[in-house]
Amino acid sequence: MKIEKVNIEEKLTKVNDYWNPRVIGELNGQQVKVTKLKGEFVWHKHDSEDEMFFIIKGELEMQLRDGSINIKPGEFIIIPKGMEHRPVARDEVHLILFEPASTLNTGNVRNDFTKEKLERI
Repeated sequence: MKIEKVNIEEKLTKVNDYWNPRVIGELNGQQVKVTKLKGEFVWHKHDSEDEMFFIIKGELEMQLRDGSINIKPGEFIIIPKGMEHRPVARDEVHLILFEPASTLNTGNVRNDFTKEKLERI
């Protein structure tokens, strides 16, 4: 087995769209994903999975039903399973997601943002 390092900035240069996570690694049933965000996503929840959003560039507003949390570069937030949330990126945001491989990006909602099969880069 060959072990290779991953350069996150280099992987993010391959992402030229928004709200379309790419898989860059896997461990213990979890996927490590990179994505770029801009604008408002859809309100949704994940009934069986927690999600971790780690901000690389920009500022993400995570809207929750009882308020909002702003996450800046070098910070992360974990959204527990079952909690409704909506990411909002007023300007472009680069981030890493840590979540189970079974996680659908739009959770309990299916719409134009839904990505059934993720590209590996």
